[in-house]
Amino acid sequence: MIPSYISLYKSGELERRVILLKDVLKSCSLCPRKCKVNRKIGELGYCKAPYNLVVSSYFPHFGEEKVLVGRNGSGTIFFTFCNLGCVFCQNYTISHLGIGEQISTEELAGIMLHLQRLGCHNINLVTPTHFVPQIIEALLKAIEQGLEIPIVYNTSGYENLEILRLLDGIIDIYMPDIKFYYPETAKKFANAEDYPEVTKIAIKEMYRQVGNLIVNEEDIAIRGLIIRHLLLPNHLPELEGWLNFIKEELSIEVFLNIMDQYRPLYMAYKYPEINRRIRPKEYEEAISIAKNLGFKNLYLG
Repeated sequence: MIPSYISLYKSGELERRVILLKDVLKSCSLCPRKCKVNRKIGELGYCKAPYNLVVSSYFPHFGEEKVLVGRNGSGTIFFTFCNLGCVFCQNYTISHLGIGEQISTEELAGIMLHLQRLGCHNINLVTPTHFVPQIIEALLKAIEQGLEIPIVYNTSGYENLEILRLLDGIIDIYMPDIKFYYPETAKKFANAEDYPEVTKIAIKEMYRQVGNLIVNEEDIAIRGLIIRHLLLPNHLPELEGWLNFIKEELSIEVFLNIMDQYRPLYMAYKYPEINRRIRPKEYEEAISIAKNLGFKNLYLG
């Protein structure tokens, strides 16, 4: 299957989307916070992301889901800063502390092509939300030089519906890590009380665009939705809420990964209820909840 972004490029639609997205940076509303700062002249919003791209690292990743990793790895690019800002962030040095290097869109295009040459099965954009215009501009330049592997949009799920609609036909695989089901939890841990409401709308749009996961003859993902949930200590009801939503609004066929690798990093020590790792019994209960609800594509590592 040829990535759909190729046809958008050939029709000129991809270039039009780049223009529309870059215009958003004049009064930034790339994410639901809608800070309205002019990033083109150096103003910073909640995420602290500058106008220029900032990348922390890039490499063939072998720690992702097997359907992304395959034999040669997922071509992962970690973008610096984040629009959500969780107090327990596992990558806080990147998202909160801003560790990374500013690069041009030409350099990002080169990185994408380098990862493709290494044999990576996809380009995995980690925390891309606040750099979407620059990323899609880089994608345009990479296509001109031969990029032709799927694009993975690896996100917290805290997305602006209007921006997601501009990504329709560009992104092959959406991979949101859905987090907080209750507004009070989202406010406490990420200063984003609207997270549940916004993310429900976002993942429904992602599902509308790409549907259930499709794999090729080598069982490598080429299109579709992968939903992750990082299980937090003492928060099984959050998972159950999300699973019921997915079952009712999307499908029990959705590819689902309930992750147990939470560690109490960054500011988590300030919150006793999440200041520990996941207990085996908690994870077993989480998997049982998903199985009892009938989920058919449950990833178990």
